[in-house]
Amino acid sequence: MPAIFTPTDTDRKRPSVDDGDHGSGRRPPFDDGLKRTGDNDNWNDRPQGRRGPREKLERFRLGLFFALVGDLMFFVAIVTTFFVTKTSGHFVDDRYVKEWLPTAIPRILWLNTAILVLSSVTAEFARRSIFHPFDVMEEWFGLGKPSTRRTLPWLIATVTLGLAFLAGQTVAWRQLDHAHVFLRNNPSSRFFYLITYTHAFHLLLGIAALAAALTGLYASRQIENRQILVDCTVWYWHSMGILWLFLFTLLAFFQ
Repeated sequence: MPAIFTPTDTDRKRPSVDDGDHGSGRRPPFDDGLKRTGDNDNWNDRPQGRRGPREKLERFRLGLFFALVGDLMFFVAIVTTFFVTKTSGHFVDDRYVKEWLPTAIPRILWLNTAILVLSSVTAEFARRSIFHPFDVMEEWFGLGKPSTRRTLPWLIATVTLGLAFLAGQTVAWRQLDHAHVFLRNNPSSRFFYLITYTHAFHLLLGIAALAAALTGLYASRQIENRQILVDCTVWYWHSMGILWLFLFTLLAFFQ
């Protein structure tokens, strides 16, 4: 159970110099007896009318959510067109002929999927590490950056696995090229390339965000900002992993 910082009676009576302290003041970012939300962080839930780190984190999460909704609508449009095209065709001599010929997916996509799932696990460890209560407390009192040291290896592992996934996708594209399965061959192959290219682009954005989070671990002096950067980046990475599981299932079993 995460540690809870409880101020003394003297601290309760002492007037607050800055209720909006964001990591550089004297009060550590721990719950002072209010109900916790249980989302594995240690940000204080402030009474109504007061703003603090939790409200800032929630605003960033909400912004990420709306951005992901826009991406989701884009992929929904692609999947809808996928099924419409799959069932469409034309008449030839009173016979209804479908142009769709299923594309056999390269076996390396199974390995790529396992790598991406593993990267989501390491990313979650990184997210939980940046909120580790004892490390945050030590950092709050100026005892170095233990949360950064704890988070760094997991972020590096996530970036490495993400790059391995993209390398595997490149191998899959080359295998299809050697098998003479090109973009223009068939509606099925066109959708395969469209789906995999688009997801790879979004994952590349995620790797860029992870690189920014790695830089922020050292560049940002406020732990609050580092926590927000890592938290939002990891949630984006999780969303790309879940999206790929859906797209991979579509390509592997619904052609």
